[in-house]
Amino acid sequence: MGRVLRETPNPPLSSSTEGATTSSTSVMKTLNGSHHFKITGYSQSKGTGVGKYIASDMFMVGGYLWAVYFYPDGKSPEDNAAYVSLFIALASEGTDVRALFELTLLDQSGKERHKVHSHFGRTLESGPYTLKYRGSMWGYKRFFRRTLLEQSDYLKNDCLSVHCSVGVVKSHTEGPKFYSIAVPPSRIGHHFGQLLKTGKGTDVSFEVDGEVFYAHKLVLAARSPVFRAQLFGPMKEQNTKQIKVEDIEAPVFKVQSNTPLLMLDKNSCYFLTNDNALFLETSPCKLYAGVADAYAFEVNLWHALLHFMYWDSLPDMQELTGLDSKWVTTLMSQHLLAAADRYGLERLRLLCESNLCEDVAINTVATTLALAEQHHCFQLKAVCLKFVAVPENLRAVMQTDGFVYLKESCPSVMTELLEYVARVIEHSVYVCKHGIEPIFDGSDANGRRVKQRL
Repeated sequence: MGRVLRETPNPPLSSSTEGATTSSTSVMKTLNGSHHFKITGYSQSKGTGVGKYIASDMFMVGGYLWAVYFYPDGKSPEDNAAYVSLFIALASEGTDVRALFELTLLDQSGKERHKVHSHFGRTLESGPYTLKYRGSMWGYKRFFRRTLLEQSDYLKNDCLSVHCSVGVVKSHTEGPKFYSIAVPPSRIGHHFGQLLKTGKGTDVSFEVDGEVFYAHKLVLAARSPVFRAQLFGPMKEQNTKQIKVEDIEAPVFKVQSNTPLLMLDKNSCYFLTNDNALFLETSPCKLYAGVADAYAFEVNLWHALLHFMYWDSLPDMQELTGLDSKWVTTLMSQHLLAAADRYGLERLRLLCESNLCEDVAINTVATTLALAEQHHCFQLKAVCLKFVAVPENLRAVMQTDGFVYLKESCPSVMTELLEYVARVIEHSVYVCKHGIEPIFDGSDANGRRVKQRL
């Protein structure tokens, strides 16, 4: 006998939830993006005709394509080519796309007197601008009078430079969640770190000053474009199982007979010897805890480099070196910055740059400034220049051997430093004229007290 199957309806909601109060939230967020549009040969674009434009390449913001349109003879016939026009347009399919815009004509003189038309600051007054369909535009028919533009600093070497910012406004509604699943944080760094720690599966070794480090080619190649080329590229080394590491230090750390900076090599450790010598709580011998030669520092540097490539974080520098000194952390960050730049480890380079920005001091700032110049660390360079330009700091820094190296190796930085000093002096004169007595108490430009010795 056959069985009769009956469809069972979905169970009703529990009576306990029928009268419950529920809630939801509408969330508005702005997805921001920008595009830089350089217009070369401006003089040759004139005379193309009113309504004729030069378009940028398309770029994506908020899931939509956009493009910048520049009209060298203007967009409207009634203006008779007296103005240039500038617009941002929706270049992909879309209906009622709400967005904020900013069009900036960049001042190329370095004075940063940019011509800015922005919708971002007017959001409370009129709200985001709505583009109805593909091809809809926002911008200005009379963006700039052409005769004034051609006499201005916005036009340089027959080129204009435009920066466009777009903020696409989107909304979604969030309701209550009927589940709670605890998701643990990622431990991928820990797992890769254990690979390095246990040494299982290693297939490449590096010799650094007589000490051998074992690693995994695939991990190194994934982390560093330099190692990728060295281990797997068409110009890879013949012996990729054992590699001898030679001279990973930046020029600023190399030993010079006439520059007694704090520098290290296999045989010697050089310390500053003038009145502003580094203040150490123990002698150099005790500082290095019985290590006969200073090559151990370079070995520790390689330990730190591999640690970052596997763990994606910096090790405890004091624990690594066995030295309880803030100076050691600064010195290690300097060396790691140079190594990170050499091996294309951008995150490590920025991490070291950030650490050095926080630890600017009299005895190390000149060396740090030289490093910032050599490795194009613009924010670190600005912080160092600002620090050194304070008169009390400048006097002390000029007495360090690091400053001698800075003058010899980075003459262009000295010009920038003079400009910073001139600004500080100009500000001091202004303050004095208004009856305010400036106080040079050894503070840096942020008001922090400067330690003369580490």
